[in-house]
Amino acid sequence: MIKSMTGFGRCEVSENNRKFTVEMKAVNHRYLDVNIKMPKALNFFESAIRAELKNYISRGKVDVFITYEDMSENTSAVHYNKELAAEYLKYLRQMAEDFGLDDDIRVSTLSKYPEVFSMEEVGMDEDELWKELQKAVVGAAKMFVDSRITEGENLKNDLIDKLDGMLKLVDFISERSPKIVEEYHKKLEDRVRELLADNTVDEGRLLTEVTIFADKVCVDEELVRLRSHIETTRKALIEGGSIGRKLDFIAQEMNREANTTLSKSNDLEISNCAIELKTEIEKVREQIQNIE
Repeated sequence: MIKSMTGFGRCEVSENNRKFTVEMKAVNHRYLDVNIKMPKALNFFESAIRAELKNYISRGKVDVFITYEDMSENTSAVHYNKELAAEYLKYLRQMAEDFGLDDDIRVSTLSKYPEVFSMEEVGMDEDELWKELQKAVVGAAKMFVDSRITEGENLKNDLIDKLDGMLKLVDFISERSPKIVEEYHKKLEDRVRELLADNTVDEGRLLTEVTIFADKVCVDEELVRLRSHIETTRKALIEGGSIGRKLDFIAQEMNREANTTLSKSNDLEISNCAIELKTEIEKVREQIQNIE
């Protein structure tokens, strides 16, 4: 099977009064490019998340969105900084003495100074958190891969149809090419007879000219290579796997052969056919860009 590089996956895991939601979406990219957006509290899991995703994805620009909710009652605690409060008190009393002010310091006043009281997150069990987060990541990744496989199957069928159409164009050029030489031979002979105003024609010289012409317009090698590239692409699509880069290279080779065929053409029908072939190859190449 083949996989498209576009896909979407989502998974939500709720356990132990915590909820993780992971969403993934991707578009085509030459390499694997993963961008993760998640709460700062989970940043230390980033390398583990990337490692997990590599088990499911090899190419594509992937955006991962992670949300985390902790519904536990005791998720934070108040911290009292006694040493800092003592420092504030010492300097406040010194100020009162230095300037002859009343020493009216109250607990409520002192508690409002920065960092005397602060909120701290209750320590989290990283192993337990990772098990829950990993479950959400894997669930989203599996759904993501399934969507890629479904889209990949559609891509495969569409590409095979296009390859069949390309083979018909190659067949037409193969059948038409010999007739061009025959037509050229006839036109050249008629023209020579017309110029000489009689039926005396140097058959040897005529045959030489026809042979030179045939050599210039011969596209047998190009057509053989085109057939080979088309069949190789079809076989790769049926066998599946991570074939995107391979098929992209083959498509470039097919385009090169089509260009050569067009440049050698001295016939309107073959020229039109070669242009149509180039158009179909470009469509195939665009589709191949979406294969992992």
